[in-house]
Amino acid sequence: MKFLLDAQLPPRLAQELHSRGYDTLHTIDLPLGNRTPDKDIADIAARDDRVVVTKDSDFVTSYLLSRHPPKLFLVSTGNVSNDVLIRLILENLSAVETALIQFDYVELSRTALIVHS
Repeated sequence: MKFLLDAQLPPRLAQELHSRGYDTLHTIDLPLGNRTPDKDIADIAARDDRVVVTKDSDFVTSYLLSRHPPKLFLVSTGNVSNDVLIRLILENLSAVETALIQFDYVELSRTALIVHS
């Protein structure tokens, strides 16, 4: 599975995912860095078959209206420390990956993994 992490997520999460064998980019790795427009992020994800990982509800709107990006992983934990955020994602990574194989839009809150069909 390939991921593209949006700017609100810590670059350390990209490093953690990469160390676990996932092909992972962070917006900071792109030519415009964290200033990369959402449309460009969605376009890159579509072109490279990546899942956009974000906390940004604008991606949800875009997904619901036009299925762009084609695969979306929304992190809806609210304000938590980076350590808590990374731990929560890594603890649920297997379930997230399984869900993303079958579904195109998955959401992780502090307490639940939600599959949107």
